[in-house]
Amino acid sequence: VVYFESAREAFGKKYRIDYLHLYDLGYYTPLVELNIRYKRPLMYGDTARVVITFIDTDSAKIRFDYEIYNAETGVLAVTGNTLQVFTDVQEQKLVWNMPAFFIDWKKRNGLL
Repeated sequence: VVYFESAREAFGKKYRIDYLHLYDLGYYTPLVELNIRYKRPLMYGDTARVVITFIDTDSAKIRFDYEIYNAETGVLAVTGNTLQVFTDVQEQKLVWNMPAFFIDWKKRNGLL
């Protein structure tokens, strides 16, 4: 789970949808779903390589898929996905419609 979190934060900083930027725009993006499928163990001292993929949806949600590999052997250790929603910072209510900034972000990144 920590690897997933680190990958989301790195993705967010790279593509300008990190938690602090979204907060400044007036949104929280809490996790509402987390799925993990363990394939092979990573042992203490192993180095992990995480591949994160943004999965586009038509709704006001952020979905990521993950693959975690043993960096030394290339063996797939874990797959999973997360789902986040938008909530309004002020009212702390679920945002049902895709926020305008997220529509603009998708356009800038060739998703719309």
